[in-house]
Amino acid sequence: MTSRSAVIAVAIFLAAHFALLIGLMTPDKFVFDEVHYVPAARQMLGFTAPQPMLNPMHPPLAKELIAASIAAFGDNALGWRYPATLFGALAVVAIYLCGLALFGSQAPAIATALIAAFNQMLYVQARIAMLDIFALSLGLLAIAAFMHGFRRERPQALFAIAGALFGLAAACKWSGLFPLAVCIAIVAVIRLMQGWHTLFADARPTDWYRPDLWPTFRAHHAALCFAVLPAVTYIAAFVPLYGLSLPDLIEAQRRIFADNTTTAIAGHTYMSSWPSWPLLARPVWFLFDKTSDDNVAAIVFLGNPLVAWPALLALAVVLRDVIVARRWDAFLIAAFYFGCWLAWALLPRTLGFIYYYLPAATVASLALVYALRREGLPRWLLWAYVGMAAAGFAVMLPISAAFIGTSMQTFNRLMLFQSWI
Repeated sequence: MTSRSAVIAVAIFLAAHFALLIGLMTPDKFVFDEVHYVPAARQMLGFTAPQPMLNPMHPPLAKELIAASIAAFGDNALGWRYPATLFGALAVVAIYLCGLALFGSQAPAIATALIAAFNQMLYVQARIAMLDIFALSLGLLAIAAFMHGFRRERPQALFAIAGALFGLAAACKWSGLFPLAVCIAIVAVIRLMQGWHTLFADARPTDWYRPDLWPTFRAHHAALCFAVLPAVTYIAAFVPLYGLSLPDLIEAQRRIFADNTTTAIAGHTYMSSWPSWPLLARPVWFLFDKTSDDNVAAIVFLGNPLVAWPALLALAVVLRDVIVARRWDAFLIAAFYFGCWLAWALLPRTLGFIYYYLPAATVASLALVYALRREGLPRWLLWAYVGMAAAGFAVMLPISAAFIGTSMQTFNRLMLFQSWI
């Protein structure tokens, strides 16, 4: 089972990586926020003056990876974007591993990976030199490790892997802390209930809570896995820039905190608030170039409506099973989806974009597979839905990849709502 899963994971990675590389260097100019992150990566390589530091409002790991790519492939579109394709392919593998942990068999895990890949959100974000795809990939790998350890008698090793990966995700972007907070909350709630000697009168093997869960997992294990290891891997990303200077490391964290919690931010044409993201109410136009009188090259971060909207119904099914059936797989899907999404509601930051929804939207592919595998539904229904998601992806590809291009007539046809324009 393990060797077969490894072979399939490698195949998924290679297929996703190849698909993401096609047309990657179009356009050969900065797209959207590449204007912030590529210059910061260039500065790390010594291409520009070291002061003032560029883009200090985000941790450095993703920018260090972009810098390494520029050093390897040159200061060009391939050098800027290649790491994003690499980590985009890893994100597809990671959601496959999550599906394997929850569903216990290959077919639904592969279906999960395909649905996630056919959601334009992951595709678009994996082809641009921004930070989000790095945090997504590392965060999903951490979630997969946590999910694989959740039902084990001795979860220490897998939880430690999860903690280290969460630290790396946060070292790309602080939103990587959200799923770590979910894990801490899950462990705390279960330990609290065990401390109260909580019992379900009609206990079942599929319950998310059991009084005998993790019998050898102690408080010091939890502190090591979900506090110490994340902190160590997070801080390690700053060492190439600041060395081991404690005042400089502290000042870097203060600056990131101040910039990410401020409310004094000007508005943006494509800003949107967190309640609207699951509805795809307001996309972000990464690129819109007229290539001729009637043709455009467009990159719109929107999401596949045939994935995003049905996911809301699937999440209702998941919530129902968390409450009524207490199923552990539904519980974990709901915890990581709502944790990654609703965390944005708690922040004082007023500026938001739909691509902040990317982690939750990717986790939602697990909810779709969960709902389509319910008892009584025909087995072919899941694969029919995967085909429908693929069709939606194909229809939207001309506005997701600049190298394809499209006519203004097709572009206007795909803009279904006024708020999308």
